[in-house]
Amino acid sequence: MASTSQAPRPGAGTAHPDHLGHVIFIAAAAAMGGFLFGYDSSVINGAVEAIRDRYDVGSAVLAQVIAVALIGCAIGAATAGRIADRIGRIRCMQIAAVLFTVSAVGSALPFALWDLAMWRIIGGFAIGMASVIGPAYIAEVSPPAYRGRLGSFQQAAIVIGIAVSQLVNWGLLNAAGGDQRGELMGLEAWQVMLGVMVIPAVLYGLLSFAIPESPRFLISVGKRERAKKILEEVEGKDVDFDARVTEIEHAMHREEKSSFKDLLGGSFFFKPIVWIGIGLSVFQQFVGINVAFYYSSTLWQSVGVDPADSFFYSFTTSIINIVGTVIAMIFVDRVGRKPLALIGSVGMVIGLALEAWAFSFDLVDGKLPATQGWVALIAAHVFVLFFALSWGVVVWVFLGEMFPNRIRAAALGVAASAQWIANWAITASFPSLADWNLSGTYVIYTIFAALSIPFVLKFVKETKGKALEEMG
Repeated sequence: MASTSQAPRPGAGTAHPDHLGHVIFIAAAAAMGGFLFGYDSSVINGAVEAIRDRYDVGSAVLAQVIAVALIGCAIGAATAGRIADRIGRIRCMQIAAVLFTVSAVGSALPFALWDLAMWRIIGGFAIGMASVIGPAYIAEVSPPAYRGRLGSFQQAAIVIGIAVSQLVNWGLLNAAGGDQRGELMGLEAWQVMLGVMVIPAVLYGLLSFAIPESPRFLISVGKRERAKKILEEVEGKDVDFDARVTEIEHAMHREEKSSFKDLLGGSFFFKPIVWIGIGLSVFQQFVGINVAFYYSSTLWQSVGVDPADSFFYSFTTSIINIVGTVIAMIFVDRVGRKPLALIGSVGMVIGLALEAWAFSFDLVDGKLPATQGWVALIAAHVFVLFFALSWGVVVWVFLGEMFPNRIRAAALGVAASAQWIANWAITASFPSLADWNLSGTYVIYTIFAALSIPFVLKFVKETKGKALEEMG
């Protein structure tokens, strides 16, 4: 999808208060895709053990069923921009809403393990689409004066979606008597957990009919008058909209479409700046953050925590994730990206190392000793907090800013692909690694968190306060 970094005319984009409420509604409606992104990514956490039991599969097969959605994510993210440029942002949202709905129904009513995996891939495709369309659409409809704050709606919606999915899972588990396979509404509890996503998916689809198409897309297909009306809705009336439309047209004509070929160069295939982007993406995933959202209930149950309590701890972890994300949003422009990343890395090393220590003790009557159990629980929350207030937000900010204009789109695509691949590697490997040695697994994550510190110090440049044109 085309970049949206054109500079506004003086006086443009300073929405009046009566327009701002409408703009906030538009951005919030688009961010429902982010909510579903977070919800669908983590709702599987409540079904892992039930799927293992119902289909009698080992850790390796189970991991593939959990991780297979990431294949869909990668495909959805790679194709969403082109789809949106061809048929429009709103139609793209509506397709994602349909896919989320189909995935929820199919996942709740699977015939066998293979079709559960298929529904997971479809849901992943919708996640990938939502991860691209939401931020792009919000940027294109937001007045420049509010673009940063409205753009943060997407990340906020993702972490809220994660938290809500864990709360819903916990409530449904309690309703089923603490048994993931207990009967609930004529189905097993885990099936209801996966099926509940129908509600926000349908809401997302309905909201997409209540918000306008992107003015930028309308201009690209020659619908100038419609674009002017929408610009007036979101930016007020004190703007010369003919000049505004002309300005957008000129900016679109100036933009160069970067290609994969533009990224090549240097001693190691890619240009150094591209490798730095890939490094940020890989480190973000290799600290094991998604283990906390895909497998936390299984993790706590494996060290003797009661299933209902394990679901509750998954929910509290999600709340900590929200708190950390808010902290990052407050400080990323004040403290800077690089200091925040370093603070987060140090905090993650401490949290992960304490988890590795706690999990190194033998279970007593199927449980960790009391001291180690509490240390593991607190350390897990510390880890998620420091990730959320740093790498969870900062990496996306860096990737949006660090590349030169000429290669930004293509370099972002490569870095995002690296992130999905790294996410898949961690997600697919955790059950087998945990069976091998849970403490050793967390030692591996601790090492990656520690290595991220010299990586940031040596290779990553601060982008705070710099114009995009300064990146080179």
